Amino acid sequence: MQTAWKDYQKQNEQRFLDEMLELLRIPSISAKSEHKEDMRKCAELVRQRLLDSGCDKAEVMETAGHPVVYGEKLVDPSKPTVLVYGHYDVQPADPLELWHSGPFEPVIKDGKVFARGSADDKGQFYMHVKALETMVKTDSLETNIKFLIEGEEEVGSPNLGAFVRDHKELLKADVILISDSSMISMENPSLDIGVRGLSYIQVEVTGANRDLHSGTYGGAVANPITILCQMIAKLHDENNHITIPGFYNDVVVATAEERELMAKAPFDEKEYKEELGVQELWGEKGFSTNERTGIRPTLEVNGIWGGYTGEGAKTVLPSKAYAKISARLVPNQTSDKITQLLIDYFEKNAPESVTIKAELHHGGEPYMTPIDSKGYQAAAKAVQTTFGKEPVPVRGGGCRVRDARWFANIRHLHTALPGVRNTYCF
Repeated sequence: MQTAWKDYQKQNEQRFLDEMLELLRIPSISAKSEHKEDMRKCAELVRQRLLDSGCDKAEVMETAGHPVVYGEKLVDPSKPTVLVYGHYDVQPADPLELWHSGPFEPVIKDGKVFARGSADDKGQFYMHVKALETMVKTDSLETNIKFLIEGEEEVGSPNLGAFVRDHKELLKADVILISDSSMISMENPSLDIGVRGLSYIQVEVTGANRDLHSGTYGGAVANPITILCQMIAKLHDENNHITIPGFYNDVVVATAEERELMAKAPFDEKEYKEELGVQELWGEKGFSTNERTGIRPTLEVNGIWGGYTGEGAKTVLPSKAYAKISARLVPNQTSDKITQLLIDYFEKNAPESVTIKAELHHGGEPYMTPIDSKGYQAAAKAVQTTFGKEPVPVRGGGCRVRDARWFANIRHLHTALPGVRNTYCF
């Protein structure tokens, strides 16, 4: 059977690649309204590719935002059903000057495809589309397959929860398969057993009712950028421990056994630093890098701006300053609670010389899947067959948080999370 699969894939390797490159050329950026037509174009192409690959049914289904693409190949109602999740939207490609080639002009170097979405997530979900085609063409499909490919993952999946609830019967399955994460390396395969959650807020600090001249008003009126930076600087202590009261209250501390298992995962600190271009690593004292990015909650400033940032100089005392801030959550923490703690921190710590507006951007819950579940066991077997090594179970830093949890809650499904991209891919 495997020989037939390999023969078919080898014969069609170039076509598979060409089809994926066509997907990558579409700038399906969900965060920008000017790409609305590109989103529709990409959804229609995904629908067609599902049909071409063997789905008996595929359609573009509307939501309150960008559409969802659904497809299915049902072979026998008595057999298990696998629901494959993926997303066709991508993040903005900024800053463009850091790209060695156009983000939507795919380039192949050293056997790797460089383009926005090549790994997150067009390349990974398309892997499953072509796996379906291979099994259909070699008459070896032994399960029912359903696809749910959404277009709003990169903006927090605001409409997917409602879609899943409204289409519970359509999405009925025995396990959900999500490939939208990383593995340790191609030489050391891993399999996610859980992912961190997310709380994401935006903070707006306002001082005077307009921008002022710093020569006239400097020293008399609060500078919102300074105030915001001071509050942000106090979010961590000298041990890089998050200082927000109550932030760690619900954290379930990893067991000694889990920490021991994580310690066995291959990690080359020197290579890690070289890849990222940093001299030293940073993080919460008392935990390894793998633990910090997998089993510990974190808090990051994702963006900060205000005042004059154009060419040349302008001696402005700005009226406003802004920051986008996100927390990664671990099991037993909840997005709603942490979001409120973040908002409370800024509202309660701002001096009277400024006003604060802090509000939710989006969020999602942490998720864990049992390693004795059928989905995990099947994924582990597939990874071992492909890479020749048993995968190391790890907790992912943050991916597919919302959707794994939604499917678990609504359809009571366990999730297999076999990510195959490198950790530095986008």
